[in-house]
Amino acid sequence: MTATERLREILDRRIVVLDGAWGVLIHRRGLSEADYRGELLRDHGRDVKGDPDILNLTRPSLISETHDAYFAAGADIATTNTFTATSIGQGDYDLGHLAPEMSREGARLARAAADAWSARTPDRPRFVAGAVGPLNVSLSVSPKVDDPSYRSVTFDEVRTSYAEQIAALAEGGVDLLLVETIFDTLNAKAAIVAAADVAPELPLWLSFTAIDRSGRNLSGQTAEAFWVSVEHARPLIVGVNCSLGASEMRPFVEDMARVADTYVSCYPNAGLPNAMGEHDELPADTSRYLRAFADDGLVNVVGGCCGTTPEHVRQIAAAVEGTAPRTVSGRVART
Repeated sequence: MTATERLREILDRRIVVLDGAWGVLIHRRGLSEADYRGELLRDHGRDVKGDPDILNLTRPSLISETHDAYFAAGADIATTNTFTATSIGQGDYDLGHLAPEMSREGARLARAAADAWSARTPDRPRFVAGAVGPLNVSLSVSPKVDDPSYRSVTFDEVRTSYAEQIAALAEGGVDLLLVETIFDTLNAKAAIVAAADVAPELPLWLSFTAIDRSGRNLSGQTAEAFWVSVEHARPLIVGVNCSLGASEMRPFVEDMARVADTYVSCYPNAGLPNAMGEHDELPADTSRYLRAFADDGLVNVVGGCCGTTPEHVRQIAAAVEGTAPRTVSGRVART
C-alpha cells in the first residue's frame, strides 16, 4: 500500500491531526545571530537571525526535537520546516542559493522523525507534508500604487522557484505537498503547475487564507471561488488556515466543506493577534472550536497554525478522537 493509499484509508476512517506552528517554538528558544548562522554561515555578509528555514542546515537537532514534540502530542502529519525555503523567499537573506538544500534537509528531518514514530506504533503511521508557503511577491497585485499593471516577478519566475523547492522536497521523501497560506491564488497556481512538472506522483493539499473577516484572500476570492479556481488540480485535501482564529474562520470552512468534493482541512491560528502581534487563545479554546467543526461534519483534518503549540495539538487530538470525519463524495482526488 502506498503512503497516499494509507493516508486515504485513515482519512475515511477518522479525523487526522496536523502539527502546529513552528515560529512560536523557535522564538521561545531565544536563538542568537550566531545560533542561526552556525559554522555554515559564519562569514555570511547579511544577518540571518529570524530565518527559520536555515535552521534545517545549522541547527538540525532543534528541528528534529520540534517534530518529536508534535508527534508526541498526537500529530499524524508533520509539516516540513520549509515555509519560506524558495529562492525568492530566501532572497531577503541573500540565501536563495541554499533554498533547495533547506527544503531537502527539512524533508529528510521530518521523514526521519515520522519513520521513527511509525516504527514505534506500526498501527498508527505518521506522514510528512512538504510545506510550500506563500512568497513575499504577488502575481495578482501590484506593489506600486501608481501602476496597477506592474509586477515584480513573472509567472514563469514564480513557477521556477516553486519547482526548485518542490523537487527538493520530493527528493527528501515527503508524502504530499502542502501549498499553504494561499493569499494569492495566482501564486498558488504557479506552485500547482510546478508540482505537476517535477513531482506529479505527490498528492496536493491546498490551503486557502482569508486576509480578514471578509473571507477573501489577497486575490479577492472567497473560499468558494478559490475552490473553483483550483479544483482542476484534483487535490487530495483542500482547506483553510492562518490569519484568523477558528471562531472567525468557521463561515469559510463551512463554504469549503459545502463545495469541495475531496477531504477538507482546517488549521487556525490561536485566535486573532493581540496588540503585540501575539496569539493568546488557549489550547482548550482552540480544541473546543475544532471539536464543534468535527461534530458538524465539516472537517477531515485539523491542526494549528500561528501561535499554536504541542499543547494545542495535544488537546485538539483529544477533542476530535472518536469523532466521525466529514463524508466525502464525488470524484476521486488526485493521487
